[in-house]
Amino acid sequence: MNRKHRNKTGRFITLEGADGSGKSTQIALLSDFLATRGIDVHVTREPGGTRLGEALREIILHSADPIDDKVELLLMFAARSQHVTNVIKPRLSNGQWVLSDRFTDATFAYQGGGRRMEVKDIEVLQNLVQGDFRPDKTILLDLPVEQGIRRLTHRGEAVDRIEEQDLAFKQRVREAYVERHRQCGSRIALVDATAPIHEVHEAIKNEIKDLLNSLGYGNGD
Repeated sequence: MNRKHRNKTGRFITLEGADGSGKSTQIALLSDFLATRGIDVHVTREPGGTRLGEALREIILHSADPIDDKVELLLMFAARSQHVTNVIKPRLSNGQWVLSDRFTDATFAYQGGGRRMEVKDIEVLQNLVQGDFRPDKTILLDLPVEQGIRRLTHRGEAVDRIEEQDLAFKQRVREAYVERHRQCGSRIALVDATAPIHEVHEAIKNEIKDLLNSLGYGNGD
């Protein structure tokens, strides 16, 4: 790690988007890019990020038994509480940048939009678990639902209980994500995920350049 930047304040960046939007690829590229600039990076995911969180992830995504929507929502925030307390905040305090594959915006999209749960109920849990803690920047990779489904089909991987939801569910998820962008535009940057991988990466770099500049890491070129 570059000694010059060792004591810089950490930043929390989240990548959001529906299944097939390319989050895993882009978070890896962003991590590599930040590392080349002397930034200590920790990559994590939700649900997950801790041993308890990963165990809850397995239940949420692969339970053979039906899960009530409210139970799913509570499990998401249980995993998130452990994640924020034991991983995200401590690493930020130590000067690391934390990149998370999904965070609370995903809950507003999947449980709020997809499951049609009340936004006010999600907000209550958000305030309970996070208080005023929010990402410094969120990158929303936006992709038409049909294209996301084609990408998942092309991969040939087994789908989980959320990925297997119908087209209408996935459309509501996308619409909820776009609504989050409208509501939180100063924090959430919408990036066209239909573009080639390198163009999406360049767009993401452009969206975080202000964070880099504010901490003296240069213009991100």
